[in-house]
Amino acid sequence: MKRLRNFLGLEPNIIVMLVVIFIVGMGEELWIRFIPKYLELFGASAWVIATYGTLKDFLDATYQYPGGWISDRLGRRKALILFSILATLGYTMYLFTTNWMPILIGLIFVMAWSSFSSPTIFAIIGDNLPQEQRATGFGVQSIVKRIPIVVAPSLGGLLIITLGFFQGIHIGLILSIVLAFIAVIVVLRFYRERQRGYSDDISFKAQWLTLDRSLRRLLAADCLARWAEGIPKVFIVLYAINVLKVSPFQFGWLTSIEMLTAILCYIPIAKLADRFNRKPFVILTFAFFALFPLALVRAQGFGWIVLAFIFAGLREIGEPARKALIVDLATETTRGRAVGMYYLIRGLVVFPASIVGGWLWTINNQLPFYVAFIAGVVGVIIYAIVGPGEKPVTV
Repeated sequence: MKRLRNFLGLEPNIIVMLVVIFIVGMGEELWIRFIPKYLELFGASAWVIATYGTLKDFLDATYQYPGGWISDRLGRRKALILFSILATLGYTMYLFTTNWMPILIGLIFVMAWSSFSSPTIFAIIGDNLPQEQRATGFGVQSIVKRIPIVVAPSLGGLLIITLGFFQGIHIGLILSIVLAFIAVIVVLRFYRERQRGYSDDISFKAQWLTLDRSLRRLLAADCLARWAEGIPKVFIVLYAINVLKVSPFQFGWLTSIEMLTAILCYIPIAKLADRFNRKPFVILTFAFFALFPLALVRAQGFGWIVLAFIFAGLREIGEPARKALIVDLATETTRGRAVGMYYLIRGLVVFPASIVGGWLWTINNQLPFYVAFIAGVVGVIIYAIVGPGEKPVTV
C-alpha cells in the first residue's frame, strides 16, 4: 500500500483534496450538464443559453486570480472551505427558482467551487509533490475529478427520466447541498496546512511581468484550443438531443464514455510525461480539441457519435503534462496567483466563444462545430512550433 501511495503521490493533504473533489463532483455532475436544457424548459432562448455559457466562461476567468490570491493569503484549508460554502448558495438558488433568470444569477455562486478552487488545487499539488511527481499528481487528480462525470450524469439522466426533468434536477441539487457540507467537514477534520512563504507585495502587473515566456506561449496555444471547446460547448447537449435524437439517458451514457476514455489515459501518460518531455502529450491534447467537434458534427449514426465522445475523452490525454508545466514554472511563494493569472487570461480570451457559438448556431446548427475545428487546428500548429516542453524556452 505504501509503494502504491508513493507511486501515485498520495500524500495526506493530497488525499483530502481528492476526497473533496470527488464528493462535490458527485453532487454537481448529477445535474450541471443538463442546465442548458433546464434553461430551455424555463423558456430561455438560444441567446439566453449562449449568455449562460458566456457568463460561465467569464466567471471561470475572473474568479481564477482572486481564487489564487485567497489561497495564498488565507491558506489552502480555509480556501477550500470558503469555496464549498459559496457553491451551496448557488445550488440553493437553482433549487428554488421558477424561471431562468435566477439560474444566471446563481451561477455567480455555483462557479465558486470549480473556478475559485482551481488555483488552490494546483497549489496543493505543487506544495506537496516534487517536480518529478507532479504530472502523476495531476493525473490522479484528473481521474478522481472525472469519476463523478462517468457515474453521475447517467444517474442524473435516470432521475430525469424517472421523475421528470424538473423533479430530477431538484433531487440532484438537494444531494449537491448535502455533499458540499460533507466536504467542508472532511477539510476541517483532516487537512493540515503546511508552513510556507507568502509574497504579499507583488502586484498584478509584476506577476504578469514575471510570468515565464515559455508559459505565455503555452497560454496562447491553450486559448485557441479552448475556443475550439467553447464555441460549441453549451450546444452539444442540444445538438445531441434535438438533432442527433439521443435521449437524456443516452447523453449521460455518452458523457460517461468520454470520461472513462480520459481516465484510462491519465496515469500511464502522466508517468511518461514525468519521465520524458511533456510537449508531445500536450500536442495530442490540443489535436483532439480540434477533432472532437468535427467528429460530432459529421456523425451519421450512434456508433459514430460514440467515437466522437471517445475523441472528447482523448482531449485530456496531455492535461496532466500541461498542468505540471504551469506549476513547474510558477514561483512557490506566488503559486496560487501565478496559476490564477494563467487561467484568468485564458478565461478572458475564451469567454466570448459561447456567444460566438450562439450567433453561429442561429445561422446553422452545424456551423459552430466547423469553426471550432478550425480554431483548434491553429492552436495545435502554434504549440507545435513554439510551445514549451520540459524546460522554459530561451529567446
